[in-house]
Amino acid sequence: MWIATRELKSMTEIGLQHYLTLGAIIFTIGVIGIFLNRKNLIVILMSIELLLLAVNINLVSFSIFLNDLSGQIFTFFILTVAAAEAAIGLAIIVIYYRNSGTIRVENIDSLKG
Repeated sequence: MWIATRELKSMTEIGLQHYLTLGAIIFTIGVIGIFLNRKNLIVILMSIELLLLAVNINLVSFSIFLNDLSGQIFTFFILTVAAAEAAIGLAIIVIYYRNSGTIRVENIDSLKG
């Protein structure tokens, strides 16, 4: 009985590899979102947020694994930059939509002065 519970405990333990796999999957989804959907700016911004989320997961998991707080501190900086990017990006998209009536990426090159 003791051996069976010990094996079950080691099988359900979440380690560094699980977090890195999750980060890799989320990063891949973000890259695919950028490359497959180049027509909608909102989807591109969401894909960039997924990329930043994957980096944050990796930083926090390595920080916990190495028992160092540096990765968690960098994560706060990345979250701050991501929040600013989302706010400014959405504000630019809203203003552009009001002026042109569309947010298609192909039409944005008309902004060149």
